[in-house]
Amino acid sequence: MHVLVLGAGVIGVNTAWQLLRRGHSVTLVDRQRDAAMETSFGNAGQISVSYCEPWANRHAPLKALKWLFDPEGPLKFRPQLDPAQWAWGMRFLAQCNDTAFERNVAQLVALGNYSHQALKETVAETGVSYHRLTKGIAHYYTSQASFDDAGDAAEVMRRHGVARRVVDKAELLRIEPALQAFADRIVGGTYTESDESGDCRAFTQALLERCLALGLQTLMGHDIESIDAQGGRAEGVKVRERHTGKVQTLKADAYVVACGSYTTALLRRVGVKVPIYPGKGYSATLPLLRPESAPQVSMIDDQYKIALSRLGDQLRVAGTIELGGFDLSLESPLARTRAQMLVRRIEEVFPGVADTRTPEQGGNPQFWCGLRPATPTNIPLIGKTPVDKLWINAGHGTLGWTHGAGSGKAMAELISGEAPAMAFGFVGMPAALRRRPAKHSHGLAN
Repeated sequence: MHVLVLGAGVIGVNTAWQLLRRGHSVTLVDRQRDAAMETSFGNAGQISVSYCEPWANRHAPLKALKWLFDPEGPLKFRPQLDPAQWAWGMRFLAQCNDTAFERNVAQLVALGNYSHQALKETVAETGVSYHRLTKGIAHYYTSQASFDDAGDAAEVMRRHGVARRVVDKAELLRIEPALQAFADRIVGGTYTESDESGDCRAFTQALLERCLALGLQTLMGHDIESIDAQGGRAEGVKVRERHTGKVQTLKADAYVVACGSYTTALLRRVGVKVPIYPGKGYSATLPLLRPESAPQVSMIDDQYKIALSRLGDQLRVAGTIELGGFDLSLESPLARTRAQMLVRRIEEVFPGVADTRTPEQGGNPQFWCGLRPATPTNIPLIGKTPVDKLWINAGHGTLGWTHGAGSGKAMAELISGEAPAMAFGFVGMPAALRRRPAKHSHGLAN
């Protein structure tokens, strides 16, 4: 079977890899000149199976209101004259209850465990290098009230088979001695040994090279303009080469849309509506000045809801969600405030460890922002659309790196007529190809 995969982020490249391993011929299309140059480029680097709670919970509405006028607020709703934003917001609010939270966590953990195993298999098979650290993830708290609630969150994850431990400050400092300079602010934490970290961009680009060795055909630097659907069946995809303007229509036996936040508009043109909306996130990558004092354990800062990971001789810090359309500016006052907050926090927690100077001061912080393709549940859409031969693998939110390997494997299995071995509600698939799916999966809406 010839499969056309649209989008060369971590989801699309993992999908291509898994299809190639099953003997399919694959063509990969992306508007960038290399893989992982957009949303997969600068994330926090965490494979966070144990920290996959959906944004929607019973506390989220009040917190969102509190953060509405806070430029450093972790979750910021920026109202637009956009019906899609408001429709997404209403669906998000419908998920802000305990029943939906538990249901959504179950699916996210199932996909996370499946994906983590798929990642390990891929790394063992390919030997790709991406600054991988298998030292777990620690979550540190500076508020006693927030730490008091950490046990409840850990219990939720334990119910789903995840060993997230609550640890006191002394144990947290033994797990990660680099926190010592910040110890007087820490009241405790949680820790999961099974999680890991690494550079998503480096992994994805290295995996693309392995795909090329297996015969992958690529059309990089091509805009994906439209899907040709006739009589309820996908018949081709029109693409335009950016350099020459040349337009061509690509034909295949199956088409996989893995275009992140841009999936929504592409599918809408063929009558398929999906609840995916962009959440703008930021990161800063800082050179290490004192590598011997830098953390080895990937971490989450509870106060600012940011995550940080060591990537070789650099420190990556990322976080915040802005629901405000497709803005990718780093120059607006709000964007600058949020980017500078990341750097300021690193200097507070690890003073003198990373180069946090501004360019004017002689530093070289690498700021980035990207659009996380979020569903109201945070559960990605993996499966078959109502249009024949047209598949979707998108909507991973902040967990694209965590869920990428498994999403690609599951997509390849579904296209090959196999049943992925996990309790996940794949959209558009018959019950025989689902392993204990959720009763209320959001699915696709026509």
